[in-house]
Amino acid sequence: MFKKILIANRGEIAVRIIRACKDMGIISAAVYSEADKHSLHTILADEVYSIGESQASSSYLNKEKIINLAKEIKARAIHPGYGFFSENSYFIKAVEDEGIVFIGPSSKSVALMGKKTDARRLMMKNKVPVVPGTTEPVNNTDEGIHFSKQIGFPVLLKASAGGGGKGMRKITSAKEFGSAFEATKREALKAFGNDEVYIEKYIESPRHIEVQVLADKYGNYVHVYERECSIQRRHQKIIEEAPSVFVDDKTRKKITTAAISAAKACGYYNAGTIEFLMDKNKNFYFLEMNTRLQVEHPVTELITGIDLVKEQILIAAGNKLSFSQKDIKVRGHAIESRIYAEDPLNDFLPSTGEIIEYIKPAGPGVRIDDGFMTGSKISLYYDPLISKLICYSSDRNSVIERMLRALAEYHIAGPVTNIPFLLEIFKHKDFIKNNFDINFVERKFLNKKSQNPERISTEKIPAIFSAILKKQSTLSEKILSDGNNSDSNKWMDLLNE
Repeated sequence: MFKKILIANRGEIAVRIIRACKDMGIISAAVYSEADKHSLHTILADEVYSIGESQASSSYLNKEKIINLAKEIKARAIHPGYGFFSENSYFIKAVEDEGIVFIGPSSKSVALMGKKTDARRLMMKNKVPVVPGTTEPVNNTDEGIHFSKQIGFPVLLKASAGGGGKGMRKITSAKEFGSAFEATKREALKAFGNDEVYIEKYIESPRHIEVQVLADKYGNYVHVYERECSIQRRHQKIIEEAPSVFVDDKTRKKITTAAISAAKACGYYNAGTIEFLMDKNKNFYFLEMNTRLQVEHPVTELITGIDLVKEQILIAAGNKLSFSQKDIKVRGHAIESRIYAEDPLNDFLPSTGEIIEYIKPAGPGVRIDDGFMTGSKISLYYDPLISKLICYSSDRNSVIERMLRALAEYHIAGPVTNIPFLLEIFKHKDFIKNNFDINFVERKFLNKKSQNPERISTEKIPAIFSAILKKQSTLSEKILSDGNNSDSNKWMDLLNE
């Protein structure tokens, strides 16, 4: 087993890994940028090291600094968390070349699944269903229009190296293609350093269902069931749950089998997630593989009792899986809410500043994975995720009730948060009835905002921020006082006050 692990990340995931290390008797070595020097992960870690300025490129994305530090402090392994270098095959290869263990898959597996067109070809070869689309990058507008007409509009234009909802556009007609093609290529190049794009048939009103897999270095594979991740804003998840009540036993058998096939196809080991789109008839299609630990991993942990971070470390250390598929049982239901410092009133603009007061919910079946505390500062340099609030109970309805209570107890003074917005979602009758797809948030909430004829001007932003800070707790109470099965949208009504 490793004596010391370097954690090449920040925020809540760094804290999560530190706690796993402590449980396993492993020394945790944390890194921090100038912006994070007083963050919670630097307080909890056994050792802490500065790695540069606030910009990620100078710190958390500085390959040489991180690898050299690992060698200097004699850390035998690096855990990347999620984001940053977690799916960078070049970084992983550099770590491997230095004789340091990367707690995750091999660089070869990451490279195979990292380029979406290559991954699609690999899945087709291994009989994993994929959305109809191109298997090679689209070279120009004429080629793209020709193919799109063959499979039929609407289509999605997507970055080959993309992820996280970036580099993706829906195109409904040939006349839209040229401008969308150029814009997507620019966005892909800026975000991923690669401007290659490909086409997929647009699946109407799908669900986003993903399957957690674990594999050791000896060819043993298991799935840890599925997660429902359809509640999204701007193509990014905000609520996840496990298991999916939409997926029946027959479909579950098919989709988990496909997930294992996908993992085997790229010689995968460690923790990984295969994402699928599922239509209303329960047909599913491979979307991508996340070759890392997912943000939403806690819901899987709560329904199975498996510590996924601990398993990652054990697998990386050369251990065989200590359980087989038949040993993994689902008990109860879990839902996760991502608590962001962002303003839903203004296109989810990130909110920065000091957390003046921070009071977390607690009680039976409530878990908080966070990386902040009173006095912490939300920086403009990084993702605005504050924490993950996860609730667990015997069934979905009781989890929703518990989540409503926990969200109402959660008090964060300082930055604007999405807590009242989340409360509205959990109270909505269609969410409660499991009647939703990946367009639910946009259709039920954001479109109402976009139809408001008065857009938010720059001059109004300071006043709106001030109003939100004063009203956020009051709004949460109002939303709850209306009872469940609400179809109202009080969060957006703030615009009209």
